Amino acid sequence: MTLARSFITRFCLAFSAWLTKFQLSNRIQMYWPWPGASIFLALGVGLPVMLVPGAWAAESLPAEKDILLGMSTALTGPAAVIGLEMKTGVETALHEINQTGGIHGRRLRLIAIDDGYEPSRTAPNMRRLINVENVLAIIGNVGTPTAVVAVPIANATKTPLFGAFSGGGILRKTPPDRYVVNYRAGYTEELSAMITALITQAGLHPEEIAFFTQRDAYGDAGFAGGVTALRGYGLRHDRDVFHGRYERNTLAVENGLTDIIQSGRNPKAIIMVGTYAPCAEFIRLARQINLKAILLNVSFVGSEPLAKELGSAGDGVIITQVTPHFDADLPLIVSYRQAIRTYAPEASLSFGSMEGYISTRILGQALEKIKGPITREGVIDSLEKFGEFDIGLGEKLRLGPEEHQACHRVWPTILRQGKVAPFKWEELRTRPGRSSHE
Repeated sequence: MTLARSFITRFCLAFSAWLTKFQLSNRIQMYWPWPGASIFLALGVGLPVMLVPGAWAAESLPAEKDILLGMSTALTGPAAVIGLEMKTGVETALHEINQTGGIHGRRLRLIAIDDGYEPSRTAPNMRRLINVENVLAIIGNVGTPTAVVAVPIANATKTPLFGAFSGGGILRKTPPDRYVVNYRAGYTEELSAMITALITQAGLHPEEIAFFTQRDAYGDAGFAGGVTALRGYGLRHDRDVFHGRYERNTLAVENGLTDIIQSGRNPKAIIMVGTYAPCAEFIRLARQINLKAILLNVSFVGSEPLAKELGSAGDGVIITQVTPHFDADLPLIVSYRQAIRTYAPEASLSFGSMEGYISTRILGQALEKIKGPITREGVIDSLEKFGEFDIGLGEKLRLGPEEHQACHRVWPTILRQGKVAPFKWEELRTRPGRSSHE
């Protein structure tokens, strides 16, 4: 019956693609003006088979087969570096686990599908991974806009969505969604750490902090988190926060910079919530016009590609991280460096691949603890039984039924001569973000 389900699902997807290719979808829409009409026409052919009792019920995996994990991520397009780093980290950890016997003798394998950091491509990827490939769990998806699409699908299909590379609130509900579990700190925590440091260490007032964000769920989540933190320090009106924006997957940052400059006040700090290429363009333009402000980015920016893109022009730019620095002398970080050298020697060390590695090591431990058949429900049950644990990060982590985010710590870093270096918030007292460009 599982074969029948897989065949019907593949048929439906292929039939819909065929209709689109020969421009028949538009004709169908003329007579049946309903979104996804071609998909539902295809379902009409396969629905009788899919309604057979048990056709969708196969949840435990055959004992002799590989354990499959899925990922929908940006493998092409402007955000590809981030997606490829995450994929490298996940695969490196899987290789390491497999070399030591796998999970109860079974090999772990990742199926990664490109979504180009576009939500419209994430939905079919998720359905294919869950319904056709029959993955045990989704791991390491990249982005908040794509998470907006992925979370409802994970919940509806009761499929674990673990370790997404996003700090968005959609992944951090209270109480938490049963099937959504995170490793990393959220954007609200990153923004709160930044704003606390800017006010208590750099001596700024809330109205002196501006934002430059991506025009979508990712940018909106960052801006909302930042405004909430500013209110805690006396911000009276949201309109007093100057805000420039740009469109996702573009470099059209000029209008956003202009909006901030024409606000009437020169901001003393600008927090950026975007990806590395547009943020690099924004920083270059800001330097060219001699904008005297501390520039900060959240972790999703992609620290290493941003540093490479800017070179010395990025000196003083601060980036919050959700892992320790990859040069840290901590047990899990040492293991990460060794695993990269062994299984991905062509790859550079990065915060992105390290996050993928950490998330996969946590998931691997959860799988190892499962007794009996390995099921999707069993994955969640095992993660929720962790309680407080130490995986070698120098930081106590915790997971439980009401706690679906393992880590809440934020580590600051700074760009120096094209490299990402460790940083302490206390250094803001000397205003390093402005020293080399004033």
